[in-house]
Amino acid sequence: MEEENKRDISSLAGKYLTFMLGEEGYGIEILKVREIIGVMEITKVPNMPHYVCGVINLRGKIHPVVDLHSKFGMGVTENTNETCIIVVDVEKEGKPVMVGILVDSVSEVLDISANEIEETPQFNISLDSQYIMGIAKVKNEIKILMDIDQVLADGMGLV
Repeated sequence: MEEENKRDISSLAGKYLTFMLGEEGYGIEILKVREIIGVMEITKVPNMPHYVCGVINLRGKIHPVVDLHSKFGMGVTENTNETCIIVVDVEKEGKPVMVGILVDSVSEVLDISANEIEETPQFNISLDSQYIMGIAKVKNEIKILMDIDQVLADGMGLV
């Protein structure tokens, strides 16, 4: 069992785009990131879950935008000069779908090695542990490695 967990952790090594939600640092696999854009006009759509801000028109294509603060019960994202939308590719029925995620700020791209990653501890935090692939300790900071596919697939109908 421990050998199996080590293999799972080693498969998480790679490049991650890191960003902030409140005071916490998070990372998503860089291969999931399509682009990073400043906050633009978001059109509200009726009858969407509370954490879906609405949709954006990005180069003629319409994409939903999810407020990760709202999704994780952390209130609503306050727009600042650093607030941005990370456009990610996720899969729905085997096809790529682009979804925007609203975050407080983008930090950097980190190359995280397997020995910097630990299993997800089981504890009660605002981010449900099913959304966490692992916890990385990099440059004396902790980064929560987020399973963005799971976050966006869970109960949304968007993906």
